[in-house]
Amino acid sequence: MRPPSEDAGSFRRRVRSREWALSAAVVLQCPACNTPVPSGSPGCPKCHLATGLFDAVREAAGPLKTADPVSLQTIGEILAAVDLTSPAAPSAPSPALLSQAVRVPALGQGLPAPSAEPARPVAPIADLAELPGLPAGRSESELNQRIEEYLHVGRRLGLDFHDFEERRNAADLVDDAASLDTVAREMFVHLVSAIAEEFETVVARRNELAAFVPTPSADVEIDAIRRSIAQGDLAGAQRRLAHVRDELQRTEEEWEVGRILVTEAELLTSTVRELGGDPEPALGPIEEGRKMIRAGRRTDGERLLARGAVALWAVLEPRLVEDLQRLKARLAELRSAGLDIRPAVEELKVVMTELRQRNFVGTILAYRRARAFVDQHRTPGEEPAGPAEVPVAERSFPTG
Repeated sequence: MRPPSEDAGSFRRRVRSREWALSAAVVLQCPACNTPVPSGSPGCPKCHLATGLFDAVREAAGPLKTADPVSLQTIGEILAAVDLTSPAAPSAPSPALLSQAVRVPALGQGLPAPSAEPARPVAPIADLAELPGLPAGRSESELNQRIEEYLHVGRRLGLDFHDFEERRNAADLVDDAASLDTVAREMFVHLVSAIAEEFETVVARRNELAAFVPTPSADVEIDAIRRSIAQGDLAGAQRRLAHVRDELQRTEEEWEVGRILVTEAELLTSTVRELGGDPEPALGPIEEGRKMIRAGRRTDGERLLARGAVALWAVLEPRLVEDLQRLKARLAELRSAGLDIRPAVEELKVVMTELRQRNFVGTILAYRRARAFVDQHRTPGEEPAGPAEVPVAERSFPTG
């Protein structure tokens, strides 16, 4: 409202000045988490992505590209220089990394588990403190009923109770209640031992998984299994073990995409550092993405991890191109010296293929194998650019 002492023209100028100030205060939007970023800020206040990487992430999340990046052009030059008989494949437009959903079901075999830091502050579930006591003896009919139940539980657990079944039948023929009681007790001991072992396996699996993602349903089932075992309800314990295994399997499958993205980010980070770069400006979205997944916001976390990987690639690519130029010069020297450089050339072809697909893991692994070949044939006194070994299993996975 205009104060009575202020004329209309001054009031309009003051309003326009305030509107301009407000519009100038926020001129950017973080391309990773869509948070408004104040002008002049060094990074996103939410995910901490450096503002200098906004354009790279925004470009990757945008429409189809019409030109290959510098890294692809460099690889094409290398192949043209050292492999004249097999020229590089013609250039083709590449889809933006984030133009597709990040669902990658049933993948991950061969990739190591991501580092457990930072992990969720969750208390591990302990193993069984003690096993239940043997049930008291009962009538012959009750013993037979109990043995029949134990046989069913044993079959579900995959145990061989054929000997117990024969002993039970022999005792029944002569109405030997004492022998039936012995059979029931021995079967109980075998079943308790098997269930306790399975319980410890499930608990270990849950504790490992809970460091990364919530496991509330599995935790409820595990508490129920502990109570069933304590009460001697072996059939109930076995049923709940099956349920918790299914629940953990479902949770692991949901976490699989996040696990691959975290592993990809760690591989990108280590490669940046190996080549003398600083990945810190791009690490904010990775940490925030991991926090979201640990809090149960799986889809949001995966999206932020994928965009954080793009930011890491933006940091890595210039240094990768520089080292690819080094590889080009060394491969030309090795070829002139009469060395068969086909293994390295084949790896560079893989680099090109994976990079066209925006598969960062496959790109880096193939690059490392090519680099390892060159470093194995370096001249005396020449230092390798980075570790020759490939720290991640040699299998690539689609990203984005």
